[in-house]
Amino acid sequence: MSSNNSSRKVVSVAEQAFEHADETAVDEDGFEVVDETPQFQATVQQETQAKVDANHPDGIADTSDERIHGVTLAQEERIRAREAELERISARAELGSQEGREARSRVIAAERSAARRRLFQKRAASVNPIADPDRADPRTELTQAQLGAVNSQAKRLAEKLDGWSRAAISRRLSEAVLSGKDMLSATVSAFEELEGAPGTMVPIGKLEGVSRREVCVEGTLTTVWESESPAIQQAGLLEDESGQVKLTSWKASDVPWIREGERVRIHGAARNWYDGRVSIALTGWTTVMFPERDAWWDA
Repeated sequence: MSSNNSSRKVVSVAEQAFEHADETAVDEDGFEVVDETPQFQATVQQETQAKVDANHPDGIADTSDERIHGVTLAQEERIRAREAELERISARAELGSQEGREARSRVIAAERSAARRRLFQKRAASVNPIADPDRADPRTELTQAQLGAVNSQAKRLAEKLDGWSRAAISRRLSEAVLSGKDMLSATVSAFEELEGAPGTMVPIGKLEGVSRREVCVEGTLTTVWESESPAIQQAGLLEDESGQVKLTSWKASDVPWIREGERVRIHGAARNWYDGRVSIALTGWTTVMFPERDAWWDA
């Protein structure tokens, strides 16, 4: 009986509170009580920006380290372990494709270099047929006695011709022999041809007979004099065992100064004529080397 009365009492109190919820409160003086607590409400722009921020990838919380929803702890551990294993397998596969990469790169670089060299030789063959890489080796057509004589002469000429190997000289001698020349004539013609070839050191005494515009010479600067032209950096006489030639070094060429009495090796000197005699000039394309300076440095 008492429990029922308590229930009715509780219900009646709740009902009273609900009924008086909308009634205006007044103070002890009878004035209406006004709630002065400010109410904050977002503007339309703020609500729009909030939706954009909530859907932006950078605004989404990273839950990768949180528990996986709907699975037990044991299942979650197995899933995490499987994901880690797949990452290791992927990493090993990626590294495996890179093994031997350095060796493969060297092989590819060598093949490309050989292809470029062959292409250059094919182009050079249009000027000098000897440089053709597809040209058959004439030494294979010689008899044993002819081949022995060619190799002997090639060894002797290699000591006189700077920059030419015995193999290149013997090949040129073989071509001359196969053309019908005897060994003496073949040796003389091969020597004259290779001696005047581009890049070969030409004796100063034979510069007049060279038809090329640029030559390579080696000798000693025996005499130096001052030039009246401001465009000339240095002038003098270059001499070797075969003769001497006037040397002019242009200031614009920016080549090193050659001391009097110093031995030099000059590549790419311009061949000119001065007072009816051959001369050489050092230009911007000329390379000057000092064997004695290099020897001192190496020591």
